Amino acid sequence: MTLVSTAWHVISALLVFLAGMLLITWAGRHFGTGSRRSLALYAWHTLFCLVYCWYVLKYGGDAIGYYLTARGGARDFHVGTYGVVYLTRLLIEGLGVSLLGAFLVYNLFGSLGLLAFDASLRVVTRDKSRTLRRLATLIVFLPSVSFWSAGIGKDALSFLATGLALWAALDLQRRIPLIAIAIAIMLLVRPHMAGMLIMGVSLALLLHPGTSLARRVLLGSVALAVAAALVPFGLEYAGVSSPDTEALMSYVEGRQGQNMQGGGAVDISSMSLPMQLFTYLFRPLPFEAHSLFALAAAVDNMILLYLFVMGGRAMLRHPGRRYQENRLFLWSYALIAWLMLAMTTANLGIALRQKWMFTPMLILLLLSALGTVRQQVRPTSPPLTPVMQIYQRYGIRPGQQRREP
Repeated sequence: MTLVSTAWHVISALLVFLAGMLLITWAGRHFGTGSRRSLALYAWHTLFCLVYCWYVLKYGGDAIGYYLTARGGARDFHVGTYGVVYLTRLLIEGLGVSLLGAFLVYNLFGSLGLLAFDASLRVVTRDKSRTLRRLATLIVFLPSVSFWSAGIGKDALSFLATGLALWAALDLQRRIPLIAIAIAIMLLVRPHMAGMLIMGVSLALLLHPGTSLARRVLLGSVALAVAAALVPFGLEYAGVSSPDTEALMSYVEGRQGQNMQGGGAVDISSMSLPMQLFTYLFRPLPFEAHSLFALAAAVDNMILLYLFVMGGRAMLRHPGRRYQENRLFLWSYALIAWLMLAMTTANLGIALRQKWMFTPMLILLLLSALGTVRQQVRPTSPPLTPVMQIYQRYGIRPGQQRREP
């Protein structure tokens, strides 16, 4: 398997990269991000795209399977895994891209998600201290954020959907179309997560205090109707035979015994729910790392753990200092996704990839709770000179002669 094999493969890969630069710059203006920062994020994400390319060529991975299946597989369209295969096949047949070109296209999807994530964190830390703004930037540039979303697979598209949903949540009433796009993208690769997005939007629209009754009924009815149609579809895709309690428990127990091969396997069936939640989000820890990649992931997890401890402490001490606008959507989606994925994922490698479908929501909420808003100090007027004091006393403007009575 080679990255490129013809001159067109090289040219098409270069064209994809240059088109990505133009698209990222355009998107950065809409997100309120400067061109230099947008291109820096794109360059950083592309670096991990090349590393990911090298990694799958050397050690193998799902990305190679997606590409090979797309190059010689069926044309039928399905969501989930075959959604990625179908999209990759369109790229191969329509643009004639090689493995590298396909990687760069998915890298562009992930870069747009990273740009939306960065713009959202910049909004909530805009009036905070420089330390918090730097912490937000550090989180955006964590390797685990960019690595898995930089190659062929579900993670690039799901991270794009998450970034768009996070940006839309900052002004949910005006960005409903963007939420719809995010749900459609998530539906293509992970229908069950799209169902969770819809559940979060439905709760936010129904319970948001700033929404008029007529708008609440209209938007809430549409969201609930879509949820009634897509949530059962997402459950069926995930393997749940029916939405009753017994079927759900049977599904959870079955998932806890899957993906138990490899160094990242953990036995979550014997863990309590709080330990399952901690394991999913914060492991491996540094003392559990047995490779360079695991150590990098562990360092990222320690930074996230620090943010969660400090942010959770701030929320408990100052419950009123939370991000006020549309936080119901962020909390509902993030907590539902965290709970369901932590109870059904018995492999830390899979958790490292999939947690970025909801972790950006939690990060934004925790950052918004930390720190204090910087007060805007109004500049004081300079003291008046004796001449100006005389002008002010007799109501004379500079350059105007006072009329004698």
